[in-house]
Amino acid sequence: MKQPIIEFKNVVKSYGETQVLKGVDLEIEAGKFYTLLGPSGSGKTTILRLVAGFSSATSGDILFEGKRINDVPANKRRVNTVFQNYALFPNMNVFENVAFGMNLKGTSKAKIKTKVTQLLAMVRLAGYENRNIDELSGGQQQRVAIARALANDPEILLLDEPLSALDYKLRKEMQYELRELQKNLGITFIFVTHDQEEALAMSDWIFVMNEGKILQNGTPVDIYDEPINRFVAEFIGESNIVNGVMLEDYLVSFAGSTFENVDAGMRPNEQVDVVLRPEDLDLTTPENGKLVVTIDAQLFRGDYYEISAHDDNGNEWRIQATNSAQINTRQGLTFDPEDIHIMRFNESEDDFDARLDNYEEVGEMDE
Repeated sequence: MKQPIIEFKNVVKSYGETQVLKGVDLEIEAGKFYTLLGPSGSGKTTILRLVAGFSSATSGDILFEGKRINDVPANKRRVNTVFQNYALFPNMNVFENVAFGMNLKGTSKAKIKTKVTQLLAMVRLAGYENRNIDELSGGQQQRVAIARALANDPEILLLDEPLSALDYKLRKEMQYELRELQKNLGITFIFVTHDQEEALAMSDWIFVMNEGKILQNGTPVDIYDEPINRFVAEFIGESNIVNGVMLEDYLVSFAGSTFENVDAGMRPNEQVDVVLRPEDLDLTTPENGKLVVTIDAQLFRGDYYEISAHDDNGNEWRIQATNSAQINTRQGLTFDPEDIHIMRFNESEDDFDARLDNYEEVGEMDE
């Protein structure tokens, strides 16, 4: 890896006796799309504010291109932020909003006009210069906010849940637009979200956070396919997680049977968590199944059926199938060895359930 453009070294952030970040270490490389992903209260927005200079670290160092910037004020940092509510000026038109920062710097009118025209064309708002902000859709307002943030040529663009106020269809469209914009600009994006699908679709690299710590970081594929613990497995998409025992390398026991898999490096007979994604399970006849389950319920999701079932050992299973199943019938489940993901057993069920309860109940107050 090249020298990081942003680096956190054992960064702690506290508000009174509440520690919001607990010794965070991370590295951000220039020119990539990074996502801070986690539930409410995990600390992801706090990291964004520390990068922007809106907050100061309680301890630890924040580096920009190798130089400590803990004491550098926000207006001296080469970063800009797109906020969740966009923070556009309602008394200014589109052109004036985008030009705001350049006007503050005393940029010439000719340069401002050229730059604003270029930026509006880039975000597909050419011809909207004289529109009032309240005449724009949510997606158009977001594009104005992005153009304004890019007007001062930041090296890093920070995006704090910028898609959360959009409807589902527009949100999907803006995911593509943001990703393409980052690729075309070639600058670093740091994106904050609690939406797993959003993070997986857009990111080069994801930091999964909970309770002020980075639990796992990696590519979307790595994190989805090889979650490090139960929290990550549950938070990144849907998972079936059952208790198991790793008998030896490539051989695991769960749900009353023994299965080949592709994992190794555990102790013989080590207790583990076994992960099987719903989309990796196929329904078949009981005699052809690796597991046999009883179908409890199903929901039609458009392009698949979401089926819940249970086995004779008391394990519940979630299955995504293209064909429907009959309630209360016995069905077989098949899967391949590479579909079985093994995680070291490192937290109790009570701890995990408490975390999920906290995720569902806490408001979006990262600080």
